Amino acid sequence: MSTVELTPPEAARWAARSGLVLPAERHAAVAAVANHIHAVVSVLRELDFADVAPAAAYRAAQEKHDAAV
Repeated sequence: MSTVELTPPEAARWAARSGLVLPAERHAAVAAVANHIHAVVSVLRELDFADVAPAAAYRAAQEKHDAAV
């Protein structure tokens, strides 16, 4: 995975490619948010969830009941 950060001109290019009009004054802010999201997702990808059941297997009502008993 690349560690190169998204630049404001690249953010503008990606927005235009997606059909979004991005005002010039927003390029830097959008690039900063995209870089932050990328950093968070990168950390999450490193976590080991081997022993954790998929979300579909979790039943909140069942857990609440079991905790109360």
